[in-house]
Amino acid sequence: MHTPLSSLMLAAAISAAFAAPGAGAATNAEVTARHFASLVSGPAPKTAELTMFFNNMPKGADLHHHYSGAIYAEQYLEWVAKLGYCIDKTSWSVKTDKPADPKSCATVGELEQDPVAYRALLHKWSTLDFYNHSEDQLAPDLAFFTTFPRFNDVASTNGNDGQQRLKQRAIAENVSYIETVFEIAPITFDAEFDGKLKDDAAFAAYLAKLEASPAFNKGIADYSAYVDSSSAGIDDEHFTMRYQPFVLRFLSPSIVFSQMAAGFKIASQNPKVVSVNIVGAEHYPVSMRDYELHMRMYKFLSAKYPNVKLSLHAGELALGQVPPEGLKFHIAEAIDIAGAKRIGHGMDIAHERQPLAILKKMREKNIPVEVNLTSNEFILGVKGEAHPLNIYRKYGVPFVLSSDDTGVSRNTLSNEYVLFASRYKTSYAEVKKLSYDSIRYAFLAEADKQRLLKQLDARFAKFEADVATSLK
Repeated sequence: MHTPLSSLMLAAAISAAFAAPGAGAATNAEVTARHFASLVSGPAPKTAELTMFFNNMPKGADLHHHYSGAIYAEQYLEWVAKLGYCIDKTSWSVKTDKPADPKSCATVGELEQDPVAYRALLHKWSTLDFYNHSEDQLAPDLAFFTTFPRFNDVASTNGNDGQQRLKQRAIAENVSYIETVFEIAPITFDAEFDGKLKDDAAFAAYLAKLEASPAFNKGIADYSAYVDSSSAGIDDEHFTMRYQPFVLRFLSPSIVFSQMAAGFKIASQNPKVVSVNIVGAEHYPVSMRDYELHMRMYKFLSAKYPNVKLSLHAGELALGQVPPEGLKFHIAEAIDIAGAKRIGHGMDIAHERQPLAILKKMREKNIPVEVNLTSNEFILGVKGEAHPLNIYRKYGVPFVLSSDDTGVSRNTLSNEYVLFASRYKTSYAEVKKLSYDSIRYAFLAEADKQRLLKQLDARFAKFEADVATSLK
């Protein structure tokens, strides 16, 4: 049995915080650790003070972040108004063309004059008020995933403005790096190959056909150009953003493979694109049926592009969502077949066929889990001790805290730290390490990573000095 990593760090923090009086004046880090311990000890964590603490604490990076899901509805409405679009009051989706019946489609100005309609839109574009109002609504997971189609028509229209706002929000809560799942990878549908994509020979034949297609190559060039144009002015000495094209896992095999192939090619050509990801509800029928096929597609393309790293959504499932056998293989296959270097969510680990072997491999290969407490609770209904976070901690598997879709959940990365500290026994040493690990496990160029780590040293020194000064 392995000594829990968190226990070692907690012991170190307690030792530092309660050093003998004769040992000399406490350092700023020790004062901060003592203060943090006072916030999480006692009958109930002091969540208001923890919120203030984490809003100001440097948090390094957000590694599980969806661009379109991070934009708040209010910002999307600004773009809707700017583009002259309207909102269908039946579906609550954006309409880009002139409606046949103008009364069925509200302008943003009209919505702003109707508090009931405006709030109804926020209900459909986010999780706001889900548990405290009586509107007829979908199940939580469907309510979450069906927000995206409603604003997708404006999600790609103002990329630089969106990134600038996300940058300013990140800086305001002391985040220096975002690795975002950005835009959907270019799509190619091929009915001929849809039923043939079973093995490497079929993958190779389809890849050759794609690479010979002018339309496929134009899609790659256009995607890369959009990354460059929309990211203009985002990177500077103190903030950095990198991008992951995403694949939709519930589409047909030819589309999924074409998106993966495009994503790998883009990442191999554009240094700002650092990974390829796969998204969409894992419990949807096609997602479940084709999961192993998708992992083999990734394995095939990884062999062609060995320098492209993978962070894969895997195991975002809970008991009852699918038959029990459907919980047995997602994390293992993402690592063993696809070769994922990070795992997004990893919620079904306790149900996998050989969980201890998977945990051992993740620890030894340094494969971290991207933990998203808010979305795990909302989408899957899993929180507290039912969440597998303490399994990963117990077996020494690295993890990072991340935000997922802050615009949909109306949340912040800082609040993910608040949830972690208030729900699980932790220490200042552990949360500080989480901040550093979020940079260490980023898919950044090494020089960028070292630059951000060095800056993190200075930012923590200032933060701890400010805490110590405030407590005098």
